[in-house]
Amino acid sequence: MALDEARAKSAHGGSCTCGDCPHGAREGHRRAVAAFLTKRDEFAAGQGLPAGVAQSVSASRQWVSDELTESARTVAERSREAGDAWLYTLWVRTLVAVWGGVALLVIGEAVTAIGAGWSTARTAGLIAALVTAGLLTGAARVHRTRGGLLAPLIGEDNRLSTSRTVAASWVLLAVFSVLVLALQLAGASDPADRDALIEGLDLVRSAGVLTVLALVCAVAVVVRRVVTVRVLAQRLQKLRADRPRAADLLTDDSGRGSFTDVQYVLVSAVAVLFAAVRLARRPEQLPDLPWGLAILVGVSAATYFAGKYAEGGRPVILSVVRTREAGDLDAPIRTGDDIEIRGAGFVPPGAGSPDRLARVVVRIGRVHVHVPLIPVTGGFANPADTVLTVPVPVEVEPGAVEVQVVTAAGVETNSCVVDITD
Repeated sequence: MALDEARAKSAHGGSCTCGDCPHGAREGHRRAVAAFLTKRDEFAAGQGLPAGVAQSVSASRQWVSDELTESARTVAERSREAGDAWLYTLWVRTLVAVWGGVALLVIGEAVTAIGAGWSTARTAGLIAALVTAGLLTGAARVHRTRGGLLAPLIGEDNRLSTSRTVAASWVLLAVFSVLVLALQLAGASDPADRDALIEGLDLVRSAGVLTVLALVCAVAVVVRRVVTVRVLAQRLQKLRADRPRAADLLTDDSGRGSFTDVQYVLVSAVAVLFAAVRLARRPEQLPDLPWGLAILVGVSAATYFAGKYAEGGRPVILSVVRTREAGDLDAPIRTGDDIEIRGAGFVPPGAGSPDRLARVVVRIGRVHVHVPLIPVTGGFANPADTVLTVPVPVEVEPGAVEVQVVTAAGVETNSCVVDITD
């Protein structure tokens, strides 16, 4: 038994993608997180310090920061492996959702056909669902390493895109509606029925749904362009997520609920549901979305776009002061002193993980100083979004020097000039 367990452990590592394998990527990530939290809490309580550095505050702080940084990098690596493994197993779940929807459609058509009888429209709807599900299955298999059907909905930051998801729902509804009409047209033998089906594609009847479709697709394209331009202009800080989550549709990059995203998803979901009901009631034409509902979707899309355009902002330094310990005398800033940098935006949304906190750098003159991680129970006291504490290294030349912060997203703040004395 012991030999079998040893062989199992040697056959599986932290990058294994065997789903629920106990030695797989998820288990490796879980163990790395547990080891990091234990180490952080021990250091926060003053435990685990070597005797050689325990006598020096600056040396012990630097040693703790280096140890936590190395452990945080291990956690980040295991997190990326777990995210890739999760995406690989996700494509099967997307297919289960698709074919589950087909099964529900079959049950719904069978139940509603009792008494009313089976019709050509019901046959067309069933065939259209099978064709659509088959096409989606092929697309999911092609993108099985990137989450299957979710691959087109995942943005460059590895998060589910709200605008792409809303646009995809309308595109899917439009494709299904056209397929239903085409199949009915193919099965119609009466010229009057064929003419009625062709009239169902008239712009007068489908103007509302086509307008909404064009609007949400345009929002998805323009939002991507706006985000890219703002990131390149350093007016928006973006960091890649470990893996996409369903909550991304309703939250911002930091995981907090976003009003603009929530209202856009809710309004669009209600409108898509209304259009689907209209299609079920009148399968001989495209869903005739009322203009009142179309305008509501337009207002929701405009609100979402405005929120995306207004979010973010460059990090900024407001002031730099010398850190004063209790009982210390007031004095100018000298090399070896700690300085406190006050401002905003030092920790961008999504940068709260330890490995990204360790990437914050302060440029003092020509010297780059990595901001030390200062652990406390349950988190870190430094760095913070509004305050950074760093030592002034002896390599900094006395005189007027510029201080800048480089965030984990690679964005530089404004420079603040401070005087360093001997």
